[in-house]
Amino acid sequence: MAAFFDKHKATLDKAVETIHGRGYWSAYPEMPSGKIYGETAKADQEDAFKALLGKPFELDQPTTGDRVGHEVSPFGLDLAVTYPATTPDLAVAAAREAMKGWSSASADARAGVLLELLSRINAQSFLFANAVMHTSGQAFVMAFQAGGPHAQDRALEAVAYAYDEMSRIPGQVRWEKPQGPKDPLVLDKVFRIVPRGPALVIGCATFPTWNSYPGLFASLATGNPVIVKPHPGAILPLAITVKMGREVLSEAGFDPNVLQLAADTVEAPLTKDFVTHPDIAIIDFTGSPAFGKWVRENAGDKLVYTEEAGVNSIVVTGTDSLRGMAGNIGFSLSLYSGQMCTAPQNIYVPRGGIETDEGHKSFDEVAAAIATAVDKLLGDPARAAGVLGAVQSQATLERIDAARGLGKILRDSTSVEGMDGARSATPLILAVDAKDEDAYLEERFGPISFIIATDDADEAIARAAASAKSRGAITAALYATDETLVDKAADAFADAGVALSVNLTGGIFVNQSAAYSDYHVTGANPAGNACLCDSAFVANRFRVAAMRRPVAA
Repeated sequence: MAAFFDKHKATLDKAVETIHGRGYWSAYPEMPSGKIYGETAKADQEDAFKALLGKPFELDQPTTGDRVGHEVSPFGLDLAVTYPATTPDLAVAAAREAMKGWSSASADARAGVLLELLSRINAQSFLFANAVMHTSGQAFVMAFQAGGPHAQDRALEAVAYAYDEMSRIPGQVRWEKPQGPKDPLVLDKVFRIVPRGPALVIGCATFPTWNSYPGLFASLATGNPVIVKPHPGAILPLAITVKMGREVLSEAGFDPNVLQLAADTVEAPLTKDFVTHPDIAIIDFTGSPAFGKWVRENAGDKLVYTEEAGVNSIVVTGTDSLRGMAGNIGFSLSLYSGQMCTAPQNIYVPRGGIETDEGHKSFDEVAAAIATAVDKLLGDPARAAGVLGAVQSQATLERIDAARGLGKILRDSTSVEGMDGARSATPLILAVDAKDEDAYLEERFGPISFIIATDDADEAIARAAASAKSRGAITAALYATDETLVDKAADAFADAGVALSVNLTGGIFVNQSAAYSDYHVTGANPAGNACLCDSAFVANRFRVAAMRRPVAA
């Protein structure tokens, strides 16, 4: 255990330093390069992925003896992998037993185990890329980055926050209270970190590792055993994570049941039974607002952290680069077919148009520039496939069909040439008036967006901020040449609890969230009750118990 901590201490120290400074740093290279990960890593780990298909996934953990699972890739590949079945009672009992040794270990020992696990996960980033790609529908490069190094950075960020919070608590102190001419009162005090108890991580289908790792690693770092309940359509990436974690735990001398997998199916779901189990103490949930509300209402006195969904907005009031603005928005609408919790849906533009570097542009001209940028980006089928990926759920295609009648179609959604056997869809862009709130204020997950005509810039900012406050939002963007409007938007979106990006025209997009620097979700609007990551995300996962005794004179 000490060897693991010593081996990775420099990485942990740098992560702690970075969360305080909020600058750029990454522990895990995001480029899928053989020079970084090994010249044969891509081919070797693709072969390792293929070797998992059509077979039982071997995972030595408490099980009923049955097998569950049947994932089918959005790209058309039948994974046909099965996983050991469990029950809430079986998994929770094993977790409680395993917690005894894990909770009594030092913060250093737990951090060392988790950083060793992340190091091994990073070395298998091509394996995770294939697993994430064929469960989520992300294109390969995005699956490598978001499902691999970016998710790993988010995990390390959570460990760093947890370690930093626990490090504030001294293990032992001598307390002396002066008594004037009398001898002082002297006590020896010992402070012990006490975990909450078994934690449940409920994964999502679109970002199985990126969204699950913060809660998973935060709970483990603070001494809580974790039961991972993946989405039935995206089990494999988290199953690999659990298997590797159990191996590291065993090597370090811990009960591997500190980390378990709870796979299920759409037909026989387990999530509600886990949520209501009396011995589950912490729940991390990523998913729809409807089920998020059920979790919050039925979790009782459990500690619940949610990332749900919202209606993300862009406000366009003016720009110094019409082409750069349109291209940036077009890419943001297209990336992973809009299936990101950070993807924009609503674009507010004054009906009288805006001033640009190309002169005054009408509402229609601004809307056309955005639609044209999407067309140019996706004009080459190979590039389109790489940007869009596949559509994770058939329900998203049905949602696109239903949305066509909600406004004037500026750009229709089509399938992508050459993506035979895959679910694919290019962005659907609709024009509506600000009064058509029933059309655009509902979250419509997937490549569906609205360009909304407002009376002026002030109304655009007010409506976008109000929707964030009432419906939730994780991101917002503003294009403006008037600093007064920038200040007004900054105040409005801060009040609505949403992060604001201003005048993005280059290689940074509103969809992106950087570990160690950006606060992903604020917990201050209905899009989620927690921030990933901040001190509040980790500090409540443990309590402190003290013992004190007088020191003999």
